[in-house]
Amino acid sequence: MSHSVTRHTVGGPAEPGDSGLPVPGGATRSGPPRVARRRRPSPTARRQRRAAFLFLAPACVMVAIYVVWPIISTVRLSFFNWDGMTDPSFVGLANYIELFHTPTFYTALKNNLIWLLLFLLAPPMGLAVALYLNQAVAGIRIVKSLFFAPFVLSGVVVGLIFSWFYDPTFGLLAMILGHGVPVLGDPRYATLGIVFAALWPQTAYCMILYLTGLTSLNAEQIEAARMEGARGWSMLWHVILPQLRPTTFMAIVVTVIGALRSFDLISVMTGGGPFESSTVLAYYMYDQAIKYYRIGYSAAVAVVLFAIMLVYIVYHLRRMLRTEQ
Repeated sequence: MSHSVTRHTVGGPAEPGDSGLPVPGGATRSGPPRVARRRRPSPTARRQRRAAFLFLAPACVMVAIYVVWPIISTVRLSFFNWDGMTDPSFVGLANYIELFHTPTFYTALKNNLIWLLLFLLAPPMGLAVALYLNQAVAGIRIVKSLFFAPFVLSGVVVGLIFSWFYDPTFGLLAMILGHGVPVLGDPRYATLGIVFAALWPQTAYCMILYLTGLTSLNAEQIEAARMEGARGWSMLWHVILPQLRPTTFMAIVVTVIGALRSFDLISVMTGGGPFESSTVLAYYMYDQAIKYYRIGYSAAVAVVLFAIMLVYIVYHLRRMLRTEQ
C-alpha cells in the first residue's frame, strides 16, 4: 500500500505553484508570490493635479509673502529695540517685560475685553434684523439697502457722525436728553460710546451674512417641523439655528477680529483719551510706533494681540468642528 504525503509550509498549506509545486496544466512556478503593483495615475489625473497646483501656487505665494512672512518678521522684531532709523539692537524679552509692567497695557486689555463682550451683540442683532427682512413684501429691497448702508460707510465717516451725535452742545443726544452729556470726554463712558458707534455697521454686516444663510435653508426640514407643530422660538431654536451654524461661526469670527483690531473709530472719536482711558491694544501699538518711534515695543504689542486672536478663533473653530462631527 502506498501513501501520499502532502508537504506544508510553516505559514500554512502550500499554494499551487509555490516552491516549484505543480500548478494546473503541468507547469511549475518557482519563487515568492507576486506583489500587486501600484497603479500609476492616469494622464488625466496627472493633468488635473498639475492644474490644481498651478491654480493654488499664486495664492500660496501671496499668503506666504503678505501673511506668513510679516508674522515671522513681527515676532522677530519684537526682540529688538529699533526706532526705524538706526540699526536695531537685540534686547531679548525686555519689550515683553516692559509691556507686562505698563499700566496702559492693562487698560488697553480691559477695553479690548469690553469691546469683545459688547461687540458680540452684533451677531444676534443682525440675526433679528435678517429674520425680520426675510419676507417677500413690496419694497423690501429698499429696506434691506437702508439697513445695509452703514456697513458701506468708512470707519472715519461713522466716527464723525457719532462724534456729532454725542456732542454735548448741539448733538442729537443732547437734544433728546434735554442736557449735554460729555460721552467722549468722560473716562467712564468713552469706550462704551465708541463701541455703540461700532455696533451700527457691524450689525449691518452680520445681517447680510444671515440673510445669505437664510436663503440656503432646507425647505423640507422647515415644512416637516411645521407639520410636527414647531412654531416661533421652537422653530428658530431647533430647526433654523442649527442650519445657520456655519454662518454664525463666520459672524462670530469676523466680529471678534473686528473687536480686537478696533482702531479707526478710536482714532477719530477720542484719540485713545481722555487720559488713555479708551485706548485698546491696536491703538496702543500704533501710538508707540508712530508717535514714539518704538517699533520693537509695538511689535511686542502686536504679537500679544495676534496670540489673543489666534487662541479665541482656534477655540471657536474646534467647537464648531466637534459639534458637526
